[in-house]
Order: sequence, then structure tokens, then C-alpha cells
Amino acid sequence: MQQRAYLAISFSLRTSLDPVVKTLEQVLANHGIELFVFVDHYRFSPDQEKEMMHQAFLEIDRCRLLIAECTEKAIGVGIEAGYALGRGKEVWYVRPQTAAHSTTLAGAAHKSFIYQHIEDLAGQIKKELHAMI
Repeated sequence: MQQRAYLAISFSLRTSLDPVVKTLEQVLANHGIELFVFVDHYRFSPDQEKEMMHQAFLEIDRCRLLIAECTEKAIGVGIEAGYALGRGKEVWYVRPQTAAHSTTLAGAAHKSFIYQHIEDLAGQIKKELHAMI
């Protein structure tokens, strides 16, 4: 069975973060890890918050790793990361160098990837994945 990584990402920034998502997908796929982007697979109405979080938690349980994309601080990303930590999953904190630092997520994450440009992010993730093998 292929390994999966859950990408916790701001719904409102999803489109603008497409280069980050595509880079993570490619780098992880090259190491046999499927990137699961919750916001790309599900849509919920505002009154379906219970169903949304239930489904998110089920998907996190199916992954070995959660990547918290923190270009913008988002409560949902923090909740997903906290849930993953509570379930014994590895959590990676990812943000561009220009984004505000999240002391909470950075402090809880197993690894932090602060990058200057997309190629820098790809290089850091590749290096970490090679170290894990």
C-alpha cells in the first residue's frame, strides 16, 4: 500500500498555493508517497461542520504524515495538525520565509521547512526524504 501525506492548507489560499502543492506532490511521489489535499476532494456547506471535521479526521488517520502549510495562519490547519499529533502522526511545518511565523505549529511539529522560493522547498523536502530512507 502506498504511503500518504495529508496536506493541511488554507481553503481560501488553495489556488494561489498551487505551485507549492504541485511541488510537494511531485517530490513526495518520487519517494512513493501520495499527497492527499483534503480541500481538493471535498466540499461542505457551512452547516456541515461536523461532517467536514469527521471526514478530515478519517483522512488524517489514513496518512502517516501531515504537512501543515502555513503561508497564512489558519485555525483549521492548526486543528488538523493537533489531531495528527494526538494520533501519533509525524507533522511537518511549511511556510515561505516571508510569512508570519507560527510559534505554536513550529513548536509542535517534528520538522520545519522555511523556504525562500519553490526550488528551495523542493530541495529541503528531498533532503529530508532521503534522510528517512
